[in-house]
Amino acid sequence: MSAAEVSSPDAVDAAAARSIEAVVIGASAGGFEALLAILKGLPATYPMPLVAVLHLPDNHDSKLAELFGYRLSLQVREARDKESLAAGTLYFAPSGYHLSIENDASFSLSCEDRVSYARPSIDVLFASAADAYGKSLAGILLTGANYDGAAGLVGMQVAGGLTIVQDPASAEVPTMPEAAIRRMTPDLILPLAEIHSLLRRLGETQ
Repeated sequence: MSAAEVSSPDAVDAAAARSIEAVVIGASAGGFEALLAILKGLPATYPMPLVAVLHLPDNHDSKLAELFGYRLSLQVREARDKESLAAGTLYFAPSGYHLSIENDASFSLSCEDRVSYARPSIDVLFASAADAYGKSLAGILLTGANYDGAAGLVGMQVAGGLTIVQDPASAEVPTMPEAAIRRMTPDLILPLAEIHSLLRRLGETQ
């Protein structure tokens, strides 16, 4: 599959019929607008938790939960150590911490070394979520300027999870989705509007 080849309607239909228990999302440069595009309009009763890493400078307090909370129907908050994931909630990784998901579906925060120059790292979130949820996980990699997330998405696919990459042609910064596509064949390559539609459909079938 080439970077320009958007997934077929049949592939999207097959993905939408899967049983998914959690969604993890990674983004970097351009990610605020991309995240908003795929999440706006999801209902407060959404049946799954959504967990996002958006790269931010370590020395800046994250205002993401506040900013997205004004714009979404979902509950939105920063993930807390040992907190259990809840449906209908969007969680953000705190600035300066790696965010992992444990096998009991709770969060773990750490200050270990950067991964792909980032902390929080998308790879760390994706790899831990794949271990916790296996084939019941959906992972989405969006716009960004580095290679974080590609290795984690590969591991997610090996574990049987649903892997989704933003169409690089629609990305504000295509480096991150292109890096993933070079390393693997994602289940789906989609523009933002179709990722949003898929998330809505996944919520309706759980």
